[in-house]
Amino acid sequence: MRMLGSLPVRVLDDRYRDDALAILDSDPVANVFVSSRVHAVGLDPGRLGAQMWGYVSDGRLTSLCYSGANLIPVAAGSEAVRAFAERARAQGRRCSSIVGPIETVTELWEMLRPYWGPARAVRAAQPVMAISVPPAVDADPGVRRVRMADFDLVYPACVAMFTEEVGVSPNGGDGGVLYRARVAELIRAGRSFARIENGRVVFKAEIGAVTPYACQVQGVWVHPDLRGRGISVHGMAEVVSESLRTIAPTVSLYVNDYNTRARSAYRRVGFTDIDTFMSVLF
Repeated sequence: MRMLGSLPVRVLDDRYRDDALAILDSDPVANVFVSSRVHAVGLDPGRLGAQMWGYVSDGRLTSLCYSGANLIPVAAGSEAVRAFAERARAQGRRCSSIVGPIETVTELWEMLRPYWGPARAVRAAQPVMAISVPPAVDADPGVRRVRMADFDLVYPACVAMFTEEVGVSPNGGDGGVLYRARVAELIRAGRSFARIENGRVVFKAEIGAVTPYACQVQGVWVHPDLRGRGISVHGMAEVVSESLRTIAPTVSLYVNDYNTRARSAYRRVGFTDIDTFMSVLF
């Protein structure tokens, strides 16, 4: 591990990629999003689309904080949280959310709330679930990887899911340019799955983050007219099966604690609770 100087928090670059990945991959499920970005593009802020802050203790890198569209603390104890909060407060809020382990985000938000508040929403408990074995239920053979030819059918379903989950439309601001690009990127990467019948998306989900050790499902959605029929259970079973076969050895996701129907469906597939996240949305 590279020795660092006296400043407790600094913006990291690619010289510290291996050190950062050692921290990130020590908890591959909890850190899958940030780790996926570093595995893919390294730590250069221009490529990362964010800054990676490093917290130094006794001359060594011990904690991280991804500072981009999301503010995500990693392996951060109280001293690191305090240092990250000071830097975030001095910089001013540039993120649309704070996301991470519940204890860490609770502490970070308590320090930032007097300066950044009020939040638009606080998702106080979001169970993190994971599966590394074949699903416990039959997979839906109608679920397949989405092709670019399906884009015009799938994109409205993605917008509906995002709006329902986050509370704002992804088409605001830039008219959806960035969101359309992200949806297309996941399709081209083979990480978008759906069941499409008679020109209608019945079920869809994406793999939003991938590392050699884990991947994270996002955007799970069932057409509102078809909910309550178990479609998501068998759809997710196919997503899990294909992801374990071709993408990563562990499949994870996180879900709001009050979404009891979704949590029950994921448990039927074989997911188990392994951690709890918290999200603060602006």
